[in-house]
Amino acid sequence: MALFRYRAVNAAGDVAAGELEAANEAEIVDRLRDQGLMPMKVEAALAGKTVSATGPAPRRSRWFESRTVTRDQVLGVTRELATLLRAGLPLDRALEILIGLAPTLPVAHLLQTIRDDVRGGKSLSQAIDMHRTVFSRFYVNIVRAGEAGGALGVVLTRLADTMERNKELRESVKSALIYPTILVGVALTSVMVILIFVVPKFQQTFAQAGKALPLPTEIVIFLGTGLRNYWWLMLIIILSLVWIARRRLRSPEVRFRWDGRMLRAPLLGDLLAKVEVARFARTLATLLGNGVTLLAGLSIVKETMTNSVLARALDGVVTRLREGKGFGTPLAETGVYPRLATQMILVGEESGRLEEMLNRVAEVYDREVQVAVKRFLAVLEPVLILGLAVLIGGIVLSILLGVVGMSELAV
Repeated sequence: MALFRYRAVNAAGDVAAGELEAANEAEIVDRLRDQGLMPMKVEAALAGKTVSATGPAPRRSRWFESRTVTRDQVLGVTRELATLLRAGLPLDRALEILIGLAPTLPVAHLLQTIRDDVRGGKSLSQAIDMHRTVFSRFYVNIVRAGEAGGALGVVLTRLADTMERNKELRESVKSALIYPTILVGVALTSVMVILIFVVPKFQQTFAQAGKALPLPTEIVIFLGTGLRNYWWLMLIIILSLVWIARRRLRSPEVRFRWDGRMLRAPLLGDLLAKVEVARFARTLATLLGNGVTLLAGLSIVKETMTNSVLARALDGVVTRLREGKGFGTPLAETGVYPRLATQMILVGEESGRLEEMLNRVAEVYDREVQVAVKRFLAVLEPVLILGLAVLIGGIVLSILLGVVGMSELAV
């Protein structure tokens, strides 16, 4: 048995929070529903922390609060709002409850603004459309579709599910890259320590010997001296290059060329394409499933894509779709989308089950991303280790060449 923390709401809109012991989260959900409560959040309780049974969980200290509303917080708000609306609460009452449950002050302020706009006569989609830095066009259009269909709670649940799957996709890639990142950090730190602290000790010895040093030894000593005396200048140069690169990438044409090179890169390009296709298919399927037309959906999906090559390819698809030439064939003819994905979409279009096939494409490419990540790491890790060994070995060998030269002088 494990201890779980929960938050739930009853039919009157009152929020209850507490802790229960159960074998898993599903058992907690069933027990709460038996008590006439609608679960909003169920999570494993941390040892030594308790929750009041009559109120929301305490907010974190302002010292550690984020000053912006994050994607994870938007996901949490979406999930909880969907639960409250499906429990039968009116929208303004649901927003009022969420304000009290807001994990940070920025989230509370955002919800207060939205609540005030709703009470002033605006729809939820109109209220959130005024906060485009937080809510994407995709999010706003899904909410608008839910309002038009009179099933806002159901639509918000689907939206939260889509956001959750996209989050899982991002987190799986990030988690897989943790070890290579640590390895690169250790490699750079090791080289810096050797060049800054170890090499100068040999430099003094070599200077006393008064003998011309081998070229590799001179290069290593030059690098060590430069890092030791002008590290601040090198730091400024690196930061300047990063700033210039980021500024250059803001140009659409430069970004387009860069994204094209990334897609053509061995292993990495395959991984990036599969991540984009999985997100593209899931987002478009969510839009179609909530009543958004295919033309409107494609223009919305384009804004959610991070690779400009794949996004710009949709312009031609939209043009040909308006001419009545379908969706699957023009998508395949772009030549930048994976052939398996375009063929599955073409089959879905011909059979009248495009939304279902898009969801299958997303599931297929979710799995493909896992395989691609493993393949990428299988090649990257030994390359990094070998590169580190060659780099440190080269530094050590250059020092040994200088030592050997001194030994010959002594003889």
